[in-house]
Formats: sequence, structure tokens, C-alpha cells
Amino acid sequence: MKDFKLIIVTGMSGAGKTLACRSLEDLDYFCVDNLPPLLIPKFVELCSHSSDRMQKFVLVVDARSKNFFNTFMQVLDEIDKQKVPYQLLFMEASDAVIIRRYKETRRRHPMDPNALISDAIQQERKALAKIKQRATHIIDTSCLKTGELKERISKLFKTGDSGKMNINVLSFGFKFGIPLEADLVLDVRFLPNPFYDEKLRHKSGNVADVAQYISKFDVTKQFKEKLDDFISFLVPQYINEGKSQLVIAVGCTGGMHRSVYIAHHIYKLLKDKDYLVNIEHRDLMKNKVEEHLADEDVIDE
Repeated sequence: MKDFKLIIVTGMSGAGKTLACRSLEDLDYFCVDNLPPLLIPKFVELCSHSSDRMQKFVLVVDARSKNFFNTFMQVLDEIDKQKVPYQLLFMEASDAVIIRRYKETRRRHPMDPNALISDAIQQERKALAKIKQRATHIIDTSCLKTGELKERISKLFKTGDSGKMNINVLSFGFKFGIPLEADLVLDVRFLPNPFYDEKLRHKSGNVADVAQYISKFDVTKQFKEKLDDFISFLVPQYINEGKSQLVIAVGCTGGMHRSVYIAHHIYKLLKDKDYLVNIEHRDLMKNKVEEHLADEDVIDE
């Protein structure tokens, strides 16, 4: 149980438990939403003794479970007796904010679907008072934006590499369409095109003589210098905003030469800076490719 981590998320309905759960999923926690409280001790027992690689769990429990208020305190006592370490995250928000959120979503309050929302909130606050006193962490989302909540949770619960932003570098060909998932699109069709050299036409941008051809021009050298500075500045800004994934798409006409070359350059730059980065050449094999090197096999100058 050395590496076992359990977070139980509860609190006021409409206070942001779903967003908290999603943020914890981005930190590589396995999340179970709306688990009946009576099943929690058995679930915890199974997970804590599991030999599986999964060691980080989140349970979201609240008023949606009919027996929540009658059993939850007993469940916490039982977990304490099992000497299972856990943290209790209590999500809070003001009455006015909760009412506004329910009006926006047009959902009924689970505490009492037939009552006024304000009355249901007061019932829930009273029922949750003792549970709130046992909370390890309390987050009031009344004035928090989604990104701020995610950052708060990340600071509280991230471990090791969890919480690091995943960066995907993607080369593509404009004639096949711009990737819909792209956050940043770079058009490198202004760079010299090896396609017009018969010896290079059917080799990818990862092959040494193609890379040498593209890199020898002054425009390429100037572009790479400005690009390195731009990427080095931009990535930390996305991380500070709490973004969990960034897709950098690099496009040329067919997605075989220039985009592959520049995508690999970005991949190598980010990898050397110890970012979590992957690379994919989406449209490379839609061309007639006779020679290509995997990015791991490319020898950079």
C-alpha cells in the first residue's frame, strides 16, 4: 500500500465535483462516480491489495445516492479501521452560485427534486455539516474559473509525472485537410520543397539527404531560430493555464517532406527539454514513400 492513493470527493451538489473528477483523471487517477457508500469499503479493500499498476483512485459520492447521509460517516469510520490512507475533498459553493448553475443546466436538485432549489440547498448544507468537518481539503468554487479549479487540484494532488501536459506533434498535408484536433497550426509551405528534386521526391523529411536539403537554405535556418524561441516561450504558458494536452500540427503540401522535417525538429526540441512529447506523421504514407526513418532512428546534427 506504499504507493496507494485514494481521494474521496464529496460536497454540495452543483459545487463542481464533476469538474474536480475530470481534473483528477488528467492527473492519472482512476475515477468512479456515484459509487454507493456501502460499497466503498469493499472497493477500497480490493484496490489497496491489487497488484495492478493502477494505484491512484478517486471516488465521488454525494446526495445522488439514496443512503448517502445515513451511511457515509459509518463508511469513513470503517475505512479508518482498515487503516487505509485517504484524503477527503469537500467541494463548496455559495447558495447564489449553486442556484445560478442549476438554473443554467435546468436540472433538479438531488436532495429534494420537488422543493425550491434554495430549500434543497439548505437541507443539504445541514446534512453535510459533520462530513465537511472531516474534510482534508475544502475548495470553494464560487469565484473560481474552470482553469483555476484545475490548477488548485493539480497543486494538491499531482504526483510524479502526473499533471504534466502531454504534447503531440503532428505533421500533415494541407491537401488532406487540417487536423481538427490541432491547437496550433504551422504552415511550412514557404520552405524549399525537395519534391522538385527527383532524387529526393520519394524520401521523407526524416531521411538525411532530404533534411540536409531543407536545412541548407537561409530561410530555414532563420525560421528554425524563431520557431525554437516561439515554442520555448509558448509551451510553459499553456502549462500555466492548466492545459492537459497540446497538439502542434505542422503542414506542408503533401505531408511528406517539409512538415515531417519541421515536426521532427519540434519533437526533438521538446524532448530535450524533458517534456512529455509524442510525434505522428498523419499523411506521410498517403504519398509514394520509398525511404523513411522512424523519429527515434534519426541522427540529428
